[in-house]
Amino acid sequence: MPKLFNIYCDESCHLENDDIPVMVLGAVWCPVDKVREISERVRELKRQHELLSPTELRQNNAEPFEIKWTKVSRSKADFYLSLVDYFFDDDDLHFRGVIIDKTILDHEIRHQSHGTWYYKMLFTLLKPIIDPEQRYHIYLDIKDTRSEEKKRKLQEVLQNSKFDRVGFIIKRLQQIRSHESEIMQLTDLFIGAVGYCNRICWGDLADRECRNEGKIAIINRIQKRSGKDLTQSTWLLESKVNLLRWEPKELDDEQSA
Repeated sequence: MPKLFNIYCDESCHLENDDIPVMVLGAVWCPVDKVREISERVRELKRQHELLSPTELRQNNAEPFEIKWTKVSRSKADFYLSLVDYFFDDDDLHFRGVIIDKTILDHEIRHQSHGTWYYKMLFTLLKPIIDPEQRYHIYLDIKDTRSEEKKRKLQEVLQNSKFDRVGFIIKRLQQIRSHESEIMQLTDLFIGAVGYCNRICWGDLADRECRNEGKIAIINRIQKRSGKDLTQSTWLLESKVNLLRWEPKELDDEQSA
């Protein structure tokens, strides 16, 4: 019998002209029947580290602290390190990221828009994750007013691919807000770490930003636990932390493909 998986997709610095050279697309996935267990474990870690909002201190039913790379600091490092360790200790959790140097993009020579290329990159992110023998729910983080368009176009790309012409493999494609899903929040954390690590290597961060000890500690922990360099591609079939440092194909290769 096919198994059903949830895939939680997020992105960082995906705009064409935001003056940030590093773009990261990422996804965390797990079996659907493990989602509740994983989410409860992450919420328990939040409680253990007393990460409660002012509202939550007054109301037991308020929204819990939301995991975000931008919130990482030295004072919260222990919590985020515990999340990283939990990710690596749980065999049901997996991450894939695509690292892109936007300074080498030349959409004009390939007669494409940044938007068209973006959906190609989303497909590049998902392609190694999707097994045609299994079934998937894909969740996209709602970020802006174009989220509905992103959902529609990704659905077109997937259905036009050899994977899922009749929509049999991808059972659901849905937008959600990150505060609704602890697993989507994990995706934000990991793509943030990958993007930050690459920006350090490329000299794109100010000295003050590079001295964020909490963020450096998380990057070091991910690299230690995974045995991977977050600036380099991994083996294509790597299942726990899978990375692709994307490079454009030669035009001759694209035309013959």
